[in-house]
Amino acid sequence: MTDKKTTINYMLIAVLSIVVFRFIITGAIPLLDKTEARYAEISRLMQETGEWVVLQIDYNVPFWAKPPLSTWMSAMSFELFGVSELTARLPSFLLGVAMLFILGYFVRKTKVSPLLPALVLVTTPEFLIHMGVVSTDSALCFSVMLIMLSFWKSISSDKKTIWNYLFFVGVGLGFLAKGPLVLVLTGAPVFFWLLLDRKTFFSNLGKLPWIVGLLITVVIALPWYLLTEQRSPGFIDYFIVGEHFNRFLKPGWSGDLYGQPKTQPLGLIWVFMLSFCLPWFYIVLAKIVKLKKRILDDKYVAFLLFWLFWTPIFFTISKNILHTYILPSTVPMALLIAHWWPEYKHKRKALIACSIFPILVFIAGAGLLVTDQWKVYMNSDKLLIAKSKELKIDKNPPILYLDSKTYSSQFYNKGNVIDTREEPAKIDSILEAYDKLYILSDKREFYLLPKKYVSKLQVIDTTKKARLYLYNK
Repeated sequence: MTDKKTTINYMLIAVLSIVVFRFIITGAIPLLDKTEARYAEISRLMQETGEWVVLQIDYNVPFWAKPPLSTWMSAMSFELFGVSELTARLPSFLLGVAMLFILGYFVRKTKVSPLLPALVLVTTPEFLIHMGVVSTDSALCFSVMLIMLSFWKSISSDKKTIWNYLFFVGVGLGFLAKGPLVLVLTGAPVFFWLLLDRKTFFSNLGKLPWIVGLLITVVIALPWYLLTEQRSPGFIDYFIVGEHFNRFLKPGWSGDLYGQPKTQPLGLIWVFMLSFCLPWFYIVLAKIVKLKKRILDDKYVAFLLFWLFWTPIFFTISKNILHTYILPSTVPMALLIAHWWPEYKHKRKALIACSIFPILVFIAGAGLLVTDQWKVYMNSDKLLIAKSKELKIDKNPPILYLDSKTYSSQFYNKGNVIDTREEPAKIDSILEAYDKLYILSDKREFYLLPKKYVSKLQVIDTTKKARLYLYNK
């Protein structure tokens, strides 16, 4: 395995196998509540209603929490290939594959195989998980990568190339992927790196075509923000102030319109780094300890380290975080491994260690494909919606969801779901209006149904989370 040709063959087989298998299970797993099914439903609504400017979380209910890039991609995938789990997740999968190729191109003139950064990424749990989920973080990670790679390419040459302009394309895409956060995640590490050599601070910045570049960014991002505020007044205040300041600085922020923010212990982001970036993050940490004070002498290494560590440092002070926030750090981690790989003495051990998570995924995935029993335990209403369609009711009435309907039920029943969250008393009027009706209920919320209707229910199917009933007047 230490032989160069053997190692390259191993990398090729490993990367191709993991990517192909990831694609297979991308369409096999139901959309999960809340986050993934929510974004898939927002995309489905966009494609169905033809409203491509204002995102909607329900019919005629605007969704102000995120910009549209990932929604546009999933909605366009629905438009081209139909509505399904696979087509909802396809854009994230393709973005992941694109990042593998771009990083391979970026290191092509170095001493390592272009396959190495790809191997690091597909064997990193955080990246592999996101390579096939409906998420805004995949688009953000791609944008951050484009900005940072373009910056390095731009300041590394006195000639203007396409990279000088791709920097600003990345910023524009970042604003459409996640908003101003993209400037925080890229601007700070670039600034700190520039401070390492103050003599070249302005000369390096001067290599970017700022006038033309900013115009490119404005043309890409600004029209959507203006059109959305025009069609849905209040969006900019909620999104800029609420989502970018209050969400992270106010624990348990009560202004969230789309759920309750999670309050996590300070510094949990580092637990995510150690858990979801193994084994490669440990190798980076070991190298840092070994080099110690000399670690910033190499400007390229310093650049990647600022890029890698800034994201977890920034989110250290936030109590409202998810493990998905570390995704942008996986790219510089892969480039650092590629840079240090020729001198790394424990290649065999690293390759064995990095194989553990993908092998577990293979075993689990193979088991999933063999049986459907596991779907009963998934956080999704797909099975219950499918069962309701097997037993057709005349006139196709909506499914009644006791309390709050789930996004997976909305997605799989194409929006034909009503709930009683706002008005529990309307259960009576709904049931009186139909002779037969399907009722979906979280097992904990069944008490909301008036007792006089219980005898008129037939249990159709059940999962660990919820139960489907047929109401017959």
